[in-house]
Amino acid sequence: MESAKKNLKLIQIRAESGSLEAETAAPADSTKQQSVVPTTSDHGSVANRQPQEVPDPTNRIGKAQLINKLNAINFQDGTVLVNFRHLKYDKTITLKARPQPCMGDLVDCLWLSGENVTQGIQAYKFKNILITNGQKLLQVEPELIRIDEEGISVLLPQSCREISSRKARRYPCKGITVQLIQNSTVFSGTLMDFNGFSFRVKLTATPPQTFDWVNPDCPVNVIVSNATAAIYSGECNVIRHTQGQSTRNYILEPLKQEIQRFKQKEFRSERYVLTPTPNIVSRHPFTQMRVDLKVVDLSGAGFSLEEDEYNTMLLPGMVLHELELSFADSYKIKCSAQVVFRKEMVDPNGEKWIKSGLALLDMDIGDHLKLISMLHQAKNKNSYICNDVDLDALWNFFFETGFIYPDKYAAIQKNKKQIKETYAKIYTRNPHIARHFIYQDKGTIYGHMAMIRFYQSAWMIHHHAARKSALNKAGLIVLDQIGRMINDSHRLYSLHMDYMMCYFRPDNKFPNRVFGGAARNINDPKGCSLDGFAYQQFNNPQRSTSELPAGWQITDTRSEDLEELAGFYEHISGGLMLEALDLKPEKLGCQELSQEYAKLGLIRQRQLFSLTYNNQLKAVFLVNQSDVGLNLSDITNCVKAFVTDPQEFSSEIFEAAIARIAAITEKKDFPTLIYPAVYADENDIPYEKTYNIWVCSLQYSDAYFRYLKRLVRFI
Repeated sequence: MESAKKNLKLIQIRAESGSLEAETAAPADSTKQQSVVPTTSDHGSVANRQPQEVPDPTNRIGKAQLINKLNAINFQDGTVLVNFRHLKYDKTITLKARPQPCMGDLVDCLWLSGENVTQGIQAYKFKNILITNGQKLLQVEPELIRIDEEGISVLLPQSCREISSRKARRYPCKGITVQLIQNSTVFSGTLMDFNGFSFRVKLTATPPQTFDWVNPDCPVNVIVSNATAAIYSGECNVIRHTQGQSTRNYILEPLKQEIQRFKQKEFRSERYVLTPTPNIVSRHPFTQMRVDLKVVDLSGAGFSLEEDEYNTMLLPGMVLHELELSFADSYKIKCSAQVVFRKEMVDPNGEKWIKSGLALLDMDIGDHLKLISMLHQAKNKNSYICNDVDLDALWNFFFETGFIYPDKYAAIQKNKKQIKETYAKIYTRNPHIARHFIYQDKGTIYGHMAMIRFYQSAWMIHHHAARKSALNKAGLIVLDQIGRMINDSHRLYSLHMDYMMCYFRPDNKFPNRVFGGAARNINDPKGCSLDGFAYQQFNNPQRSTSELPAGWQITDTRSEDLEELAGFYEHISGGLMLEALDLKPEKLGCQELSQEYAKLGLIRQRQLFSLTYNNQLKAVFLVNQSDVGLNLSDITNCVKAFVTDPQEFSSEIFEAAIARIAAITEKKDFPTLIYPAVYADENDIPYEKTYNIWVCSLQYSDAYFRYLKRLVRFI
């Protein structure tokens, strides 16, 4: 024994005054403390001692279970907490150690490399070992065998006891940076550990900074980042902190349990409870631990999750850049989302749990289509989005409902082969730039509506048709479908859905009542606008091909021309048409969408020309070219003329300008839409009908849906 004492290298453990770890990790205990002086160094005899039978009370854990727990910690490279108490002062310090494989009574634990174990420990007595066990802590009172600069060896007791648990488990972090901001001062540091209720950060004061600059009685702003991006930001209260001049630990608690990620909406996305419910699977941004939680309900815009109160690890404001929605392992949908709220819930049995809500930030456009298609089917089994439709049945439906009337068919019949090919691409291959909505019962199509992304941030609604039947309101059902899809989708960047638009003839009662009525009811052209075009069909052989008079010139449009067009449009309308049609200077050379069409085997091209007289802008011409039949009224395959100055701009010059543009673009037979329509009236330019263009900013979606809700009651 004496020899063993001489060979034992005693070390002292330095305790920093006010160590937060020491304050929080070691509970008060009145049991007898053991000296650091070992009683034996015969490890073999100690390991082979026979245990004595001691009855355990209900809050005690037996030695066999304790050994299994230590081996589980070793297997997962975990740690235990080793507590020491000062011989003179009421001060406790805690060190972390890794338990080694344990096959009997003796267990060896090695200090972590970062622990400050460099000097003698004569001033401290070994106290106990604490082991995390789920929501509980196991307090082990072992017999001390050895302690040195490498580790500690103890003889396990017959049993240990469970002591009071924390409200929630704390998760250690590594490699996560923190910025704490208060009153224009930024402190930098690292995230030490956290749970869903609070987190601990270690901050460094860089001169001339001092921690007196942090007022713990006032909220602070915190930004948490990993190596690539910010993953949390929020306003927090300071719960407590340690002392220190250069470094301090702070316990912070988020001030809000709910954040407003997006502008609040009156008409929110409908949430559904599916059977079976999906799970979300992700790597936690703070720890990289796998997170696998059950979805409580979901919509096309977000979902809520069920968390165990003790294991909660989602903070309001936290961003999960990569997660998966897993549907019974049959398929997975990847997305990014942000935690927007957490609520403490109580189930009928009195058990507490945490409900955390997440808002979708982005999702692949094809995956989002799968999601909302499934949700629409959950609401109405006859509602389909982008289903694999029978094209013969769809064409019959168009003729039977009068959507394709004789005059329209006369205009499209010569291109029927190309039109069928275009529809095959759009309706059977689910391209990212198109959506169709069908109400179908027992194989019969009752309602249909479609939309297409033909402009950079605007989707165009078209092809609305329904059978007239007292048994259903298929036209309203598909209108509701498209509205819910818009409500669910427009905030996702990948859909590029800032505006909804459509063209309709004012004498067409249904769209004039729905879309025109919405614009008139909202009565704010910056939220929802309505502008009129005069529509004429250009046929080159029937038009004059005379040259433009002297001083008149067709040139490529410059950004200055679009600025002048914007000033003119703001003066006479103040609406959203130019933004929706990409007629802003910053969109002048944008070709991204045309390239997307080309990848899908479709055509979408646009050219801009300006008509000037003595270098003064008179009109801007937007030339669109697309596959025949992409829109059956050929709105996507036309020339739009925006007349900015009608002075000296006669009908003859207008016709010559259109003919010149037809020659440049090699277009022969196409619609011409003239804006403003009053220019055609005042200059006796013949036209066949008028079309209104309706544009709605989805920042005003509540106003649109509020009007639609009232309207549906009377249709």
